[in-house]
Amino acid sequence: MNKVSSVFWISIALAAIFVIWGVVAPEHLATNSGELQGFLTDKFGWFYLLTIAIFVIFSIYLIVSPYGKMKLGQPDEKPEYNKITWFAMLFSAGMGIGLVFWGSAEPLAHFATPPTGDPETKAAAKEAMRYAFFHWGIHVWAIYTVIALAIAYFKFRRQAPGVISATFQPLLGDKINGAFGKTIDVIAVFATIFGVATSLGLGAQQISGGISFISPVENNFTTQFIIIIAVTVLFMISAWSGIGKGIKYLSNANIVLAGTLIILTLVLGPTVFIMNIFSSTLGSYIQNLPMMTFQMAPLSSEQNEWIQGWTVFYWAWFTSWSPFVGTFIARVSKGRTIREFVLGVLILPSLFSAFWFAVFGGTSLNQELSGQNTGLTDLATEQALFGTLEGLPMGMLITIVAILLISTFFITSADSATFVLGMQTTNGSLNPPNVVKLSWGIIQASIAAVLLRSGGLGALQTSAIVSAFPFAIILLFMIWSLVKALQEDGKHLKKQQEGTSSQHHSA
Repeated sequence: MNKVSSVFWISIALAAIFVIWGVVAPEHLATNSGELQGFLTDKFGWFYLLTIAIFVIFSIYLIVSPYGKMKLGQPDEKPEYNKITWFAMLFSAGMGIGLVFWGSAEPLAHFATPPTGDPETKAAAKEAMRYAFFHWGIHVWAIYTVIALAIAYFKFRRQAPGVISATFQPLLGDKINGAFGKTIDVIAVFATIFGVATSLGLGAQQISGGISFISPVENNFTTQFIIIIAVTVLFMISAWSGIGKGIKYLSNANIVLAGTLIILTLVLGPTVFIMNIFSSTLGSYIQNLPMMTFQMAPLSSEQNEWIQGWTVFYWAWFTSWSPFVGTFIARVSKGRTIREFVLGVLILPSLFSAFWFAVFGGTSLNQELSGQNTGLTDLATEQALFGTLEGLPMGMLITIVAILLISTFFITSADSATFVLGMQTTNGSLNPPNVVKLSWGIIQASIAAVLLRSGGLGALQTSAIVSAFPFAIILLFMIWSLVKALQEDGKHLKKQQEGTSSQHHSA
């Protein structure tokens, strides 16, 4: 089972070519990938929006459908992890660095440049919060729900290998073992590499931004590169120890640190304002959900450009993350019913994300609107959080907690990703060899460094959008395949129940 597949060698070769390209000709890489990103967002922005809308509708359907009772595993199997550890692991893998990076930065960015209306007004602040909830709410988790459910269902109920191509058995039959299957798995591996590299780049930028905010160290590529190397060594040690030790302990540490950070900010910040904005924005988010889901603003070039730069980027970034997050969530979800799984993955993290933005985004906007700490919108994106925390009592202490949290999120995300990449390139082994995980760790860190070198945040965003496009198409077909499997197994289960019932009657 631990045998390295041809997917490993093909993916490693392609990733190595990309790294060499970035080292030898960073400007050429930035120009070409930027042009491709522009083409995809301009011509296919609608495709990303409609695709994610389908994922949301399908996820909600599964909650209320008769299939909700079916288990991800055999009928008598119990969940491997308790609910708190399960939630901690799926949340650490699924959100991590992104939440900390954008918690203050995104609402401030929308406040300064809103999709509609005048900037830096109360109306802009309301819209800023609503879109932050939207970009980190159920749409994101619906992407993860679809892929994680498909992988877990085929892996634990049908004993299929834990690779993406195995979920296509009802559609492709034995072709999943040939070129078709290999192509699907290579695309999944590539989307994972670039999705995670984007997050590692963001993490390195923010740790560097935080350190430079509280010390004389400069926030530049050299500092970011040293951080990537240091964290790579740490997550390699964690990955070496396996999922039961390193990832589990770090995930629980993440929840403790995230809880500490959010409680300190809530208590020391504008508590009443935060709770009020959480409640009112949640209502506004639910009320405007259909409009925001399908909004492309074709008649307003400025608003259309805003949607492409934010919503389309996010949907693409989270899609590129989804093979990694989906495989990881599937791995830790054995024994749960489909209904319990979908509710757990879709609703709880969405609510936590909304509260996170209410605390950090609400604090930032309150400081700007009250005149207590103006100029936050002028800070570099990676320093927005630290600028906000500086305006609170015990600001230095909270900043140190924040840097620690980013570091542990960084390690957990990279750690989980090396495990998943190892799994995807060893025919779905639940315990991939350490040498394979080590190889992927080095590749991920190298690509994150290359992207930062060739264009910083812009290059990171570009890579996510480009790598996500082919995988979004794969995810749509995955839904079709999963529905076929559910229908087949549902009929089989019904026949079994009818057979058992008739035996009871005859007895």
